[in-house]
Amino acid sequence: MTDHPLSRRIADVLRLDPDANAIEYDGHWTSWRDIAGLAGQIAAPGQTGILLRNTPSHVAAFLGVLACGGTVVVVNPARGADRIRADIEALDLPQLIGTREDLDLAAPSTRTTTVAISDLTTPPSTRAATEANVDEGRPGVAVRMLTSGTTGPPKRIDLTYDMLARSVIGTEFRDAAPPTALRSGVAIVNAPLVHIGGVFRVLQCVCEARRFALLDRFELHTWADAVRRHRPKTVSLVPAALRTVLHSDLTREDLSSIRAVTSGTAPLSADDADAFTEKFGIPVLTSYAATEFGGGVAGWTLADYQKYWHAKRGSVGRATLGAQLRVVDDDGTPVPPGESGVLEVKPGQLGPGAAWLRTTDLARMDEDGFLWILGRADQAIIRGGFKVMPDDVRVALESHPAVHSAAVVGRPDDRLGETPAAVVELRHSVDTGELTEHLRGRLARYEVPTEIRVVDAIPRTPSGKPDLSAIKNLFTPVKHA
Repeated sequence: MTDHPLSRRIADVLRLDPDANAIEYDGHWTSWRDIAGLAGQIAAPGQTGILLRNTPSHVAAFLGVLACGGTVVVVNPARGADRIRADIEALDLPQLIGTREDLDLAAPSTRTTTVAISDLTTPPSTRAATEANVDEGRPGVAVRMLTSGTTGPPKRIDLTYDMLARSVIGTEFRDAAPPTALRSGVAIVNAPLVHIGGVFRVLQCVCEARRFALLDRFELHTWADAVRRHRPKTVSLVPAALRTVLHSDLTREDLSSIRAVTSGTAPLSADDADAFTEKFGIPVLTSYAATEFGGGVAGWTLADYQKYWHAKRGSVGRATLGAQLRVVDDDGTPVPPGESGVLEVKPGQLGPGAAWLRTTDLARMDEDGFLWILGRADQAIIRGGFKVMPDDVRVALESHPAVHSAAVVGRPDDRLGETPAAVVELRHSVDTGELTEHLRGRLARYEVPTEIRVVDAIPRTPSGKPDLSAIKNLFTPVKHA
């Protein structure tokens, strides 16, 4: 498996210009030689769990496993001690990598070899397993990636070497020539490595031989500082981060290098996209992706945006990377253009002969192939027989000038089945009664939430999506007399 084009590409780039800058982190640059040095010490051909954090050492460990054809099992070190330990126990991995603090918290069994990493200049510390643990491995699987866990506990999806290579190198990855020199410019990676967005961005930068600034997470002032210093032409922002930038005091001059912003992982309203463009003069190119697809399957190009946006605003663009899209009814029969139904996808990342995959997303597609995501079929709230789509309510709430962001869930009701309930994160104080009045002018009566709760911060998954399970726990079921 070490002969896979993705493994070869990683190894080729790591030795392309060893003394050149590779990753900027916390104000300091590390070289490709530094990254390659730790990656070479990490190399493991079987399954290796990594308690992934956004640091150069964790990036090096991740690349080290892939460069030798192994399988990275993503473990989120921020889920709390009990859940991390239960996850590690169930995985029963032959090797686990992380900081010493994270490894102590995870408390793996004596069947697991642990490798403690710190900074790139400190050799990793290995504690060998004292019991046999025969790992049959997962041939062909590059990453066992965690899903977002929006509606329940995250699960792992096997992303193969072929899938990731198609995403970050191209559909013709087997014949693609490696870079002969490092690319100019510095990208910014602010998505977490425990999410497909972070993995994709890091692998994309490495496979393109591009330097990048690595942030722990999105934080407005740190991100803006990186943009001013490195002047990237494109940046990627999840909707929550994009709204933070939109409602900040940043100016067009602060973002003057940026030619386009890409946004995915969660729905972004057309109003927010247009407001961002009006304020900063930068087009927002929305996209549609899922962990199960190994990346994106639809998105806007700049050319499409310039030609079609005003006529097709709110769309997530057209099929990308050789994907095929269709909208079907409950029986699986494709519906005519413009009609709504359930989205099915043949991801280009799966290669020729892929089967249709049914999503849980309601969608419509027009005669030009532009796709609109209307909400999730499995999140529809049925209130006394009336269907309420949470995204419709969320968009209406976020149109109020005091609301920074919102999330809407179904609240059990013993008479009506469910009613919508909302949490809002505010930019400035406002009475919830005013928000309710605002909604009454924009929604049907049955769509207006029965409760709106103001929170300091909306609970979110690592990918930045609202954590709907945690939000539901904020509301108690309604019991009628």
